[in-house]
Amino acid sequence: MISGPPAAGKGTQCERIVEKFGLIHISAGDLLRAEVEAGTAAGKLAAEYMNKGQLVPNKVVVDMVKHRLAQPDVQDQGWLLDGYPRSADQAAAILEEGIHPDVFFLIQVPDEDLIERVVGRRMDPETGQIYHLTFKPPPKDTLKRLIQRSDDTEEKAKARLEVHAGNVASVLDYYQDVLVEIDGSQDIGAVGSAIEDVLDTFQESSSLDEFQRQAEASSA
Repeated sequence: MISGPPAAGKGTQCERIVEKFGLIHISAGDLLRAEVEAGTAAGKLAAEYMNKGQLVPNKVVVDMVKHRLAQPDVQDQGWLLDGYPRSADQAAAILEEGIHPDVFFLIQVPDEDLIERVVGRRMDPETGQIYHLTFKPPPKDTLKRLIQRSDDTEEKAKARLEVHAGNVASVLDYYQDVLVEIDGSQDIGAVGSAIEDVLDTFQESSSLDEFQRQAEASSA
């Protein structure tokens, strides 16, 4: 599992993890939208709540997550659950279903740095490319057409950070045994290396465990 506040670079790190380790990236939000679009039983039920402006019950989302994690590709390659669970109720619900990560990454970045990242973001409406006025300056010939997303203001960024902090605080008790905090104020490569070092160690440990099990089986 991986969690991080808005603008912490979680999306970039998910891409790196998937590319290097071949895990199946699962976002509860994307999964929910896909089920609704596909018109599955769970998707139709979720759509009923969404059309009424109500939150989709935990059980519906948990069932979707559980079903996705049971698919052959996930069973074969492993999973990366992104930004979920977001509440103690959700954490308890998936734990009851036997869903528990080997590692829970929490990317930490000071709020003032996050706000600077958010407020300085600009998007090119023609290409969809995201720039930052300080950290990833856009080409001069695109400056005039760049736009700022409506929620990329300091006021809204602070509100989103407060929501995230509350969400994380409510679930950490469930994952203290596998929690790994990552300093997200470093550059992208350093953050990625810190995450990959942990996963490399775990992968090596898992390989040794499997080797030991095979050795014991062959000598039995």
